[in-house]
Amino acid sequence: MNIINEMNLSFCAKSINESFARSAISAFVLSLDPTIGELSDIKTAVSEAVTNCIVHAYGYKGGIIYINARITDTGKVIIRVRDKGCGMENVKQAMEPLYTTGGEERAGLGFAVMQSFMDKVSVRSTPLKGTTVTMEKAIIRCAKNDREE
Repeated sequence: MNIINEMNLSFCAKSINESFARSAISAFVLSLDPTIGELSDIKTAVSEAVTNCIVHAYGYKGGIIYINARITDTGKVIIRVRDKGCGMENVKQAMEPLYTTGGEERAGLGFAVMQSFMDKVSVRSTPLKGTTVTMEKAIIRCAKNDREE
C-alpha cells in the first residue's frame, strides 16, 4: 500500500471551523470519485472527531486541531485528527456509547458514530498531552477499479 496523495491542515478549535474541516476533507477525497454515501460518511466522522477536540480536548477554550489525510493506491482514505488538549485517562471507557464528559447536552455518541461510518477507528491519548483519532475508509469504486485492471 503506497500513499499517492496527502494533505495536512491545522486550524483553531472553534465550532465555526467544524464545517471548514468537513469541506476540506470532502474536497480532498473527491479525487477518488466516492459515492454520495461514502462522502457523507467521511464528512460525518470528521465532524465528530473535530467536535470532540473542540468540546472535550479544549473545553471550548481554544487550541489547534491538526488533520492529516492520506489516500493510498488501493483507494483507502486514512484521516488523523489530533489535538494537544487534556487527553483521556481511559480511552476504552470514552469510546463506550452514551459515555460523555460533556454534560447533559452531549449524547456521548461521537466515537460510536465514527465507528459506524468508517471501516476502522483507533484512538491514542495521553493525559495532558492530547488525543489522536485515526479513521480509515476504503472507497468502493476505487477498490473495484483496481481489481478490474
